[in-house]
Amino acid sequence: MNDNCQLSIVTKEYLKTFRCILDKMIHGMTEARLTDSISYNFMVQMIPHHRAAIEMSRNLLQYTTDIPLQNIALGIIEEQTKSIADMEKILCSCKKTQNCERNVWQYQQKMDCIMQTMFSEMKNADSNNNINQNFMREMIPHHEGAIKMSETTLQYDICPELIPILNAIISSQKKGVMEMQTLLRGGCTC
Repeated sequence: MNDNCQLSIVTKEYLKTFRCILDKMIHGMTEARLTDSISYNFMVQMIPHHRAAIEMSRNLLQYTTDIPLQNIALGIIEEQTKSIADMEKILCSCKKTQNCERNVWQYQQKMDCIMQTMFSEMKNADSNNNINQNFMREMIPHHEGAIKMSETTLQYDICPELIPILNAIISSQKKGVMEMQTLLRGGCTC
């Protein structure tokens, strides 16, 4: 957080809600009950991740008047709501695709590293009185975390029904990162 900038009451409210959502996401992802199925483990950790993105986008929509950013937030809500529904449909059947203990351990080590980096970058995202920029600086590492988690999961023996979901996450979130980076560079998020 930028200590050189006095934050407005509105910004403080936005950030308070963001931090609450982030804490809930971290708890949901780190406290998920893991099994010997990489497919299942990915989904029980990604579902709270997606729910947080939806809540963070709704939080932004209470404050922003920036139309491109509104469209990004609405897209996040739509895509990640669908992704959650798709994962919930296959959760039980994919749990049957089990992996050896060594692969599960190796996979989870990689996932924990990705998650810790994402949590740290989101917690430490620079904040100022431009809520639009704050949201993008928080959401970019969130999306990058999902991309890395999905790409890591694709390296293992997983439930075939999960593969198109992972590819959709990678595709949509890479697109979202590029859109937000472009908006941040362009400075058109007043």
